[in-house]
Amino acid sequence: MIVSAPQSSRTLQTQHLESDLVVVGGGLAGVCCAVTAARQGIRVTLVQDRPVLGGNASSEVRLWALGATSHMGNNNRWAREGGLADELLVENTWRNPEGNPLLFDALLLETATREPNLTLLLNTAVYEAVKNDDGAVASVTAFCSQNATQYQLSAPLFCDASGDGIVGFLTGAAFRMGAETESEFGEKFAPTKEYGELLGHSLYFYSKDVGRPVRYVPPAFALTDVEGRIPRFRAFNTQTYGCRLWWIEYGGRLDTIHDTEQIKWELWKVVYGVWDYIKNSGKFPDAANLTLEWVGHIPGKRESRRFEGDYLLRQQDIVEQTAHPDAVAYGGWSIDLHPADGVFSEKPGCNQWHSKGIFGIPYRCLYSRSVPNLFLAGRLISASHVAFGSTRVMVTAAHAAQAVGIASAICVQQDLRPRDLAQGTPLARLQRDLLRTGQHIPGFSLRDDEDLATRAHIEATSALALQELPADGPDLPLTSAWAMLLPVPAGPPPVVTFTVDAAEATELTVELRASSRAENFTPDVTLATRRYALPPGPGQTIEAAFPEVVLETGRYLFYCLSMNPTVTVKTSAQRLTGVLSLCNRFNPAVARSSSQTPPGEIGVDCFEFWCPQRRPAGRNLAITIAPPLAEAFAPRNVVSGLQRPTGTGANAWLADSKDPAPALTLTWDEKQTIERVELFFDTDYDHPMETVLMGHPEAEMPFCVSRFRLRDAAGTLLAAVDDNHQTHRSIRFDTPITTDTLRVELEHPAGEGRAPAALFEVRCYGSRIAGDSVV
Repeated sequence: MIVSAPQSSRTLQTQHLESDLVVVGGGLAGVCCAVTAARQGIRVTLVQDRPVLGGNASSEVRLWALGATSHMGNNNRWAREGGLADELLVENTWRNPEGNPLLFDALLLETATREPNLTLLLNTAVYEAVKNDDGAVASVTAFCSQNATQYQLSAPLFCDASGDGIVGFLTGAAFRMGAETESEFGEKFAPTKEYGELLGHSLYFYSKDVGRPVRYVPPAFALTDVEGRIPRFRAFNTQTYGCRLWWIEYGGRLDTIHDTEQIKWELWKVVYGVWDYIKNSGKFPDAANLTLEWVGHIPGKRESRRFEGDYLLRQQDIVEQTAHPDAVAYGGWSIDLHPADGVFSEKPGCNQWHSKGIFGIPYRCLYSRSVPNLFLAGRLISASHVAFGSTRVMVTAAHAAQAVGIASAICVQQDLRPRDLAQGTPLARLQRDLLRTGQHIPGFSLRDDEDLATRAHIEATSALALQELPADGPDLPLTSAWAMLLPVPAGPPPVVTFTVDAAEATELTVELRASSRAENFTPDVTLATRRYALPPGPGQTIEAAFPEVVLETGRYLFYCLSMNPTVTVKTSAQRLTGVLSLCNRFNPAVARSSSQTPPGEIGVDCFEFWCPQRRPAGRNLAITIAPPLAEAFAPRNVVSGLQRPTGTGANAWLADSKDPAPALTLTWDEKQTIERVELFFDTDYDHPMETVLMGHPEAEMPFCVSRFRLRDAAGTLLAAVDDNHQTHRSIRFDTPITTDTLRVELEHPAGEGRAPAALFEVRCYGSRIAGDSVV
C-alpha cells in the first residue's frame, strides 16, 4: 500500500537513456532507419508517440505502403525498394497476403524488438530538446502517457523521422512549409495559391457484411448534405472502402500541424455522413447487410514541415533523373499533388505526373544544414513542395531512411558528423555498405574488395539459353498493344517469332523499341518498324527481324505488337526472371490514359505507359528466339554487383529448366577462409506488395528458390535451407570454413508455370562485417 502525504509538488519518474542514435518517429521510415542502424552494431533508441509502429501504414491509419512500383502503373520495372524495406514487404506478403493491417503492425513490432541493439519506446512523445554550444542536439525529453514516465534521451546523433519534425523544430533547424513559387527553382509544376500549397489529411473507414440487415443511426455531427458538399459523391459505393477512398481528404488550407484536431473532426463528419448516405439514402440497396466496422481515430498526414539539407531536391531532379554523385536511395512515385480543398474540391483528387524512370535521392537531402548532428528521414527530408509530391510516399521514405541508418553507424564508428559523409571516402563507404544490404542505387553497382566471390572462377551445371516460351497459355486478343521485354546482347537483335490468329484479313504492325536512357524501361525510341499482311486464319507466324539495327551494348529491347482487335496472339504459362510481357494500358489508380500527355508547359515529359499485368494474368507472349539468348543469364552475372534486373540486363544466373540439379560452383586458385555467404534470390521486384487491402494471389513469389544447399570441395554439407521466401539470405558459419570450392545447389521453384532456378548474387566474406542480419 502507498500512502503519500500532501506535498507542494511532485516530479515525474525519469529515466535517462544513452545510445549512439536516437530516432524520433516510428513510421515506416523511422523503423527502417532504426533497425538498419541497429543491425550495423550501434545502440539505437526508437521513440514513437503511438501505441504501434508504422505510421500511416499501421492499423491506426491503414494506408498501403508503396514506393517506386506505383501499383505497377508506371514504367519503373523491377523497382521495388531493397534492403529492410524489401524484407518487410516480402515477409508481410508471405505471412499476410490478405493484407490484414493488424498483422503488419505485429511484423513491425517483431522486427524492432528482436534487435538486441534497439530500445523501443511506444506511446512516448518528444516535447523538449537541449543543444550543445556548437548547435548540435545534446538530448531530447519525452513523456510516455501509459507509464507516466519521462525519458531523457542522449546521443551523439539524432534522426528526426517524426513527420511534423518535432526535433528539427525544437532545435531551430531551417524548414519550409507550403509551396515554393515557380520563380524560386524554375519548377513549372509549382501550384498556384488557388490550387493550394499543402496536401491535406485523410481518414478511412472499413465496412463488413454481417449476413443480415443492419440499421445505422448517424451521430449528430455527421455531414448531412453529401451530394451538395462533395462533388465526387457519385464515386461512393458499397464495395469501395479503406484507402481506396484516399481522396476523402481535408486540411490543405489550414495549419496541418496545429489544426490537426480540427481537421480530424471535419473528416469524421465526412466519413460518418458518407456512411449515412450509403446506408440511408435508398440509393444503395446492397448496403442493407453492411455495418461500419472501423473508422480511423487519427488522420493520415501527408504534408507539414520540410527541413532544409545541403541540397533541396526539386522537380527537375525527378523529371530529368539527375545523376547525383551522392545518391543513396531512389524514388519513382509520380509527382502527386492534391487540391487543397480535398474532398470538397471540384478538381480531380490528385494531379499525378510520372518520370520516365526512377530518380536518385542525394545523401545531402538527409541531414539538416543547420543542426550538425541531426539526420532527416521520412516525408520531411530536404525537397521542394513539388519534389515532395513524389518523395513523400512511405516505401520511398523508408528506402532513404535506411541510408540514414547506415550513415549513422559510419558516423559512430569513425567519430564523424552527418555532413562529413557527403563526399570522398566516407561517401564511397556509405554507398558500398548500402549496396551490400540490397539497397539499389541507380547508376551504382557494388564494387567490394572484401568479397571473395569476385576472385573466383564461376561455373554452373547449366545456364538458360532462351530460345522459346512455349504456347501453352490462353489466346490473347490484341485489344491493346503488347510487347515482350527481353535482355539482348550487343550486335544485331535476335529474330523473335510470334504466333497469331487473324479473324479476318488485316495488317499487324511490329515495332522494335528501346529506351532513350539505358537504365529506363520507357520504350520512347522506335528503332525499326515492320508491317505484316495477315490473311484470315489461325496459327500464323510473325518473324520480327530487324537486321538493320545493331546494338553497341547489351540492353533491354521491346518487341511490340500493335493494337488490332481482330488478331489474337498465343501466350505462355512459362515465367522467367528478367523477362516480362507489357501492355500499353493504364492503371486508373495512378494515371488517366495509356499515354502521359501533360497540359501546356508544366515541366514533365510526354510518353506511353507499358506496364505488366498482375498475376495470375500477365502471362508472357509465346515466342521463339533466334539465336537464343545465351549470355543474358550467364553464371558470371552473380558477381556483377547488381541484385536485380536493370536497363542493361537481367543480372542473374538462370539454370536451364531441364537441369535436374542446378548448381553454381565457385573455385579459387588457393584455399580461402569463409565465414559468411550472402545470397540474393528473385522475389519479383516488379511486384508492389501493397501492405493492406489489395490482397495478393500468392504468398511465395513464383521466381523464388525455396530450397538450397551449400557444400565445400569435399561435398560436405555446410548449410541447408528448405523454406526460403526472402530475397536476401545471409549464411554465417559458427566456425569459418577453409576451402578452394564452394558449391551452391538450388532446386527449381515448384508449381505450374514457375520460373527456373535463378540467383542474382553470391558474395563470400572471410571475416564478420557489420550489417546484413540473418533472415
